[in-house]
Amino acid sequence: MKFATRKKPSQHSSGAGALEGVVRLGRRTKVLTGRIQPGEIVVIDHADLDRIAAEGLVEKQVKAVINASEFCTGRYPNLGALVLCGAGIKLIESVGQDVFTRIRDGDRLYLDDGTVLREGEVVASGEVVDLQTAQESLDASKRNISSALESFAENTLQYMINERDFILEAIHLPEIRTQFSGRHVLVVVRGYGYKEDLASLRGYIHDFRPVLVGVDGGADALLEQKLTPDVIIGDFDSVTTKALTCGAELVVHAFSDGVAPGAERLDALHLPYATFEAPGTSEDVAMLLAHEKGAELIVAVGARASMVEFMDKGRKGMASTFLVRLRVGPKLVDAKGVSELHRSEPRRWELFGLVGAALITMLVIIGISQPMRLVLQAAGDWMSDIFFVIGQLFR
Repeated sequence: MKFATRKKPSQHSSGAGALEGVVRLGRRTKVLTGRIQPGEIVVIDHADLDRIAAEGLVEKQVKAVINASEFCTGRYPNLGALVLCGAGIKLIESVGQDVFTRIRDGDRLYLDDGTVLREGEVVASGEVVDLQTAQESLDASKRNISSALESFAENTLQYMINERDFILEAIHLPEIRTQFSGRHVLVVVRGYGYKEDLASLRGYIHDFRPVLVGVDGGADALLEQKLTPDVIIGDFDSVTTKALTCGAELVVHAFSDGVAPGAERLDALHLPYATFEAPGTSEDVAMLLAHEKGAELIVAVGARASMVEFMDKGRKGMASTFLVRLRVGPKLVDAKGVSELHRSEPRRWELFGLVGAALITMLVIIGISQPMRLVLQAAGDWMSDIFFVIGQLFR
C-alpha cells in the first residue's frame, strides 16, 4: 500500500470533515473494548463487524473506527456498520494490515475523509463508510442469503460429524463445588438483547434463586445487574478482572486437545480453576455442564440461535449448538419465554406496604375533610356515652 498520495474518497463519503483523537489498537474487537476511553479512535481488524461488537463500541462512545478489513464483505447480512453510522461514528475501512505496524497505541491521529495522518504524515488510507454506504452493503448482502445458507448448512453438517461423539457420548465433567442438581440454572451470554432479557428476569431470579452462570462477558452482565455469578465459564478473553475475582467458580473452556487459552490469564492472577475440554462454543459447554450436573431447568439469556448470529460469532457451523440442544431437550428455555410466563406472587412486605399506604391515605383524607372530622367526633361522643351508661349499670 502506498501512503505518499491520498486515496480518492468513496463516492458515498459524507464529507463530514476532519477529526482527531487518541488511538487504541486491537485485532480482536471484544478484547479491545475493555481498554477504550470515550472520545478515542479505535483501529480494528474485524471483517463483517457484528452488531454486538458495534453496540459495545457505541457504549464506549468512540469517535471513529478504522478497520483494516471491510465492515461488510457481502457474505451475509450484518448490522455492525449500520449501528455505528447510526450513532454518528466515523468509519474508515480497508486500510490494510500495515496499519498495525505504522500506528502505536496512544498516538494522536488526524482523520481527513479516508486519510489517516499522524503529525502530518499519512499512515493509512481507506474508504469512508457512511449511513448510505452501510445500508447499500446490507441490502446487497441480503441478496446473497441463499448461497450463504447453503454454505452454512454444509459446514454445520461437517462439524456435526466431527463433534457428535463428544456431544452425544460420555463426557468428562470438571469437578466443581456449585450444586446444580434439582435447581434452575441461568446461563448468561453477552448476545442479542441480553440486557433487556436479564432485566426482565429480576422477579424470576428473586423467586427461584437459580444458579447464575456467566459465559465470559456474561459474568460482567450479571454484575451490572447487581447479581453475583456462581460460575464463570469460557476462555476469559472478554471478561473483566473484577468479575474473575468476585468469588465465582472458574471453569476454563479448553479445546479437545487440552489447550486452554484462558488458563494463562488465571494462572497470572493466581486464581483456582477447573478445566472442561470440549469442542463448540463456551455457551454450549455451559449448558451441557448444567444439564449433566442435574439442573432441573436451564434458562438461556443472550444465547445465539440463528444463522446470522452464528456467522456474526465467526462460527462456520452450529453443529455443537444443535447437538447440545438435542441432548438438553425440554430443560432449555429462552429468557423471553420465562419473563412472559413468570408472574411473581405479591410478597409479604409489598402487601404490608399497600395496606400502610391505604391507611395513610385515609388519615390524610380525614385530616383535610371537615365533614369527616365532625362524623368521627359524633361517633366518638356516642361511644363515650355508651361506655358511661354501661359503667353506671355495673356500679
